[in-house]
Order: sequence, then structure tokens, then C-alpha cells
Amino acid sequence: MPIYYDQLNREVNLSSVPKKIISVVPSQTELLFYLGLDDEVIGITKFCIHPADKFKSTIKIGGTKQLDIAKIKSLNPDLIIANKEENERGQLEELMKNFPVWISDIHDLDGALEMITGVGALVGKHKEALALNNNISLKFNELMLAVSNLRVAYFIWRKPYMVAGKNTFIDDMLQKCGLINAFDMARYPEIDPSLLHETNPDVILLSSEPYPFKEKHIAELKAIAPNAVIKLVDGEMFSWYGSRLLDAPAYFNTLISELI
Repeated sequence: MPIYYDQLNREVNLSSVPKKIISVVPSQTELLFYLGLDDEVIGITKFCIHPADKFKSTIKIGGTKQLDIAKIKSLNPDLIIANKEENERGQLEELMKNFPVWISDIHDLDGALEMITGVGALVGKHKEALALNNNISLKFNELMLAVSNLRVAYFIWRKPYMVAGKNTFIDDMLQKCGLINAFDMARYPEIDPSLLHETNPDVILLSSEPYPFKEKHIAELKAIAPNAVIKLVDGEMFSWYGSRLLDAPAYFNTLISELI
């Protein structure tokens, strides 16, 4: 078997094409099923909700940051597919003692396409992964090129308020939409109402995940940033970096048309 490297440049050794795979990242779980690995995926997290039928029928091994290590060990996987940001380092290091663990590290669309290629090679679906990447690239090439100076605050959490900052996949998706991140801060900073008011974004996007923002939260934010257009958005379109990327450009085009 060839030697594989994950996105942390770690060597991952497999003795054969894996037949028992555990995925501990929702968007990568959806990718594996898209690639046709219905029988090979034997364990997923409670947040791996897509596709719905596979979510119902596949064994759950805890949450992304609270993995059931004992259950994973009992399943004896040939491969575990994880993510640097979404999973806890200590838990992954524990699993590495017994199993091959391939870890993604994704900050932009190029990184997502690289992940898809890497996973495809790992699981014997290289051609299918290349075809998927080609389709995703074509769709993003059709994304509306909005010439916009709109400054956007993308909220991911409440109590405390947290937004998506720079060096995140969400920020790259905002840039693909021609939008400017109003917060020039790294990763996922906490912000208070006074900073939001001072920043005065043109648009506030309230994500459906990880915090489930609803209509009732719009008035709360409007009181702090009265000049902003406030919209609820599908967080999966902005933060899932697997096969869901096929649907993201069409969603973004609709959003852009509503904003400009």
C-alpha cells in the first residue's frame, strides 16, 4: 500500500483499503456516504445527521468533542477520519495508539478540495473524489461575482456572542460571495454588544449552527446594530466542507441577490 499523509502532514499507514471506517466529523461523514461507502462506514457521531437514512442506521460513537473511546475501540476500525478543529486533540491522540487516524485541517475551499482528494485516495474512491472536486469547482466558477463593499458579521454563537473571524472556512466562503468580514480578528472571537455597535456592520448573518439562531434573535441584534440588515442563514452551506459544497454556490447566489 502507498504511504498517505493527512493535512497535518502526518504519515498514515494502511495495510489495505479500509473496510471499517469511523468518521467523527459531520461534513466528512456525508462525503464518505456520497462516495458510496455505505457498508464501510461503521461509526459516526450524533451530529453526523446527513444523509438522514444513514444517520438513523449507523452506530453512534458520541459527539465530535466527546467521543466514546471505548465504543470506538470495540468497533475496531481500520481507519478513523477526523478534523483538527472539530475534534479534541487528546482524544485523537488516544485513538492514534490503536488505529490509523487521518486528520483534516481546512481553512478555505482549496483545503476542502484537497481533503476530498486525500480521503478519496485513502478509501479507494480516487476517481469519484476527482469527479466530485471537478463538479464543485465548476459550480463555484458559476457563483455570482458580486462587486460589493458590504461588511458582514457572521454569528456562530450566543451567550457569549461569537463570530467567524479570519483564517476560517466560513471567512473564505464570505469572500467567495464578495462579502467583507467586518471583524479582522483570528478564528472565532467573542465580541460584546459595544464592539458590535462600534463595528457597525452592513449585514449580520445568524447561522443555524452551531448555535441555532431563530427569528426571535433578530430583534435582539437589531437593538445593538440598528443599521444592519439581519438574516438567518444555513450554517451547513457556510461551514460543511465535503460533498455539501455542491449545493453551496446556488445557495450563495440566492443570498447575494437578496443583499445587493
